[in-house]
Amino acid sequence: MAAPQPRAPTDADAAIRLSAITKTYDSGVLALGPIDLSVGRGEFVSLLGPSGCGKSTALRLIAGLATPSSGSIEVAGQVKPPRGGPAIGFVFQEPTLMPWASVAANVALPLELAHTPADETAQRVAAALARVELSEFALAYPRELSGGMKMRVSLARALVTDPDILLMDEPFAALDEITRFRLNDDLLALWRDLGKTVLFVTHSVFESVYLSQRVVVMSPRPGRIAAEFVIDAPEPRGEAFRTSADYAAQCRDVSAALAATGGTRGLG
Repeated sequence: MAAPQPRAPTDADAAIRLSAITKTYDSGVLALGPIDLSVGRGEFVSLLGPSGCGKSTALRLIAGLATPSSGSIEVAGQVKPPRGGPAIGFVFQEPTLMPWASVAANVALPLELAHTPADETAQRVAAALARVELSEFALAYPRELSGGMKMRVSLARALVTDPDILLMDEPFAALDEITRFRLNDDLLALWRDLGKTVLFVTHSVFESVYLSQRVVVMSPRPGRIAAEFVIDAPEPRGEAFRTSADYAAQCRDVSAALAATGGTRGLG
């Protein structure tokens, strides 16, 4: 299945819309904004910026895990959506798995909290684990898994409710490069197959350019949108794109924009 081509979302097809959003902490520190951002349905967008620029804060505001100080947020056509909800799946930087529970039980948690019938829960957990190629580890425990496998479990848990939107907060940052490359490819395959809207936070220029249809570069705190890039690349992406001169050129352009904000230049 070919990935959709990036385009500027309209009012009718925006899955996420931030309008004049700011976030000020109780200490008085202005962490974010004001920012305006729209993400179209089925689009894969990365937020790129230095540590502390408000990338993760933006995700938490969208998910309803925090409240903006000013501005408005629309998710799936609803203003100020309730916390969590079936429209949103959240993958955190750490897998946050329950160590005493099996892989299947960890993935089932959102369905159990929603009081989904046991038979349906079992079917949906099995399907989610199959999506991330962990069916044979359903009865394993987190201590028996590698870092990459734990992150797959976290992704399966986010997918098990069949959300329209995936919010991903630097999910692969702690992994080794080989594992990270493979999970990047697997995530793109899932995105193409499932047609989800993905908003992905990263501090890696390489990762943002490889994964995204659009890269949004943020300035240091208070985080604002400094630049946007449409990533022009053939689909499906793979090793040929990762090793191409075009990929390297687009990484340089994004890196230069990041450096111009006063943020860290590092491409890693």
